[in-house]
Amino acid sequence: MGKSRNARRRQAAVEAVVEQVDGGRAELIPDRERARAWTLLIDGAPQSHVDLDDPAYLSFEYQRRLGHVIDLVAPPGRPVHAVHLGGGAFTLARYVAATRPRSTQQIVEHDAALVQLVRRELPLDPNARIRVRSADARAGLAKVADGWADLVITDVFAGARTPAHLTSAEFLDEVRRALRPGGVLAANLADGPPLAHLRGQIATAAARFAELALVADPAVLRGKRFGNAVLVASDHPLPIAELTRRAASDPHPGRVEHGRELTDFTGGALPVTDAAAVASPAPPPSVFG
Repeated sequence: MGKSRNARRRQAAVEAVVEQVDGGRAELIPDRERARAWTLLIDGAPQSHVDLDDPAYLSFEYQRRLGHVIDLVAPPGRPVHAVHLGGGAFTLARYVAATRPRSTQQIVEHDAALVQLVRRELPLDPNARIRVRSADARAGLAKVADGWADLVITDVFAGARTPAHLTSAEFLDEVRRALRPGGVLAANLADGPPLAHLRGQIATAAARFAELALVADPAVLRGKRFGNAVLVASDHPLPIAELTRRAASDPHPGRVEHGRELTDFTGGALPVTDAAAVASPAPPPSVFG
């Protein structure tokens, strides 16, 4: 108890860091419950949470679900090659480095000013094999060698919307090229009723990958509220049973859809092409208060 109070007192003395970055007003807000933890917001929208003392701790619901995919992409502790499209506070790259030492990772983040802010205020472990590149996500992905990645994570938002050119079948062709045989794509998607964007993204992934799974809050899947969903795709069978167990045991339990149920969920939506792609919908103001 005493240590916890002292940690809160120390953190209470730490002030938020506010800077203008390319994507808007960036705020690093100290976590009052964890001594060296921070939440990154862009224009008031929460982007990432990171604990520098415990990088294996994932606070955000969608990051926990992406963490489950990271845990299951290879046997426990085995190093992987990972590409992160969208950097935020580098939370998931730190998680990979903590749980899979000696992994080699690439982060592609378009916002160069944000990269500088995070590097300065929330420095990476110098021993982690993490390369950070300031570039457009699709352009950065194009520079990844064929078949290099065990895992590609897409978590790219500009103004709380995923840019149109990262929602198409042609974009997924680039993802497939970068993945090794049996590699896994994990995409953080955001949508609300009537879920047209989410259905289209599932249909697009189904046109490029043999195996799919979707992890989300049941209320989001029912079209009751705006929220995040994690789409997992591969050409090899996915660990559905274990993914389902982990998602169900989260503080905010998620449901896993796959197979025929996931196909039915698309409601006949067609794959998205570059010619027809649009950005994901913006969240309603109520989402961020």
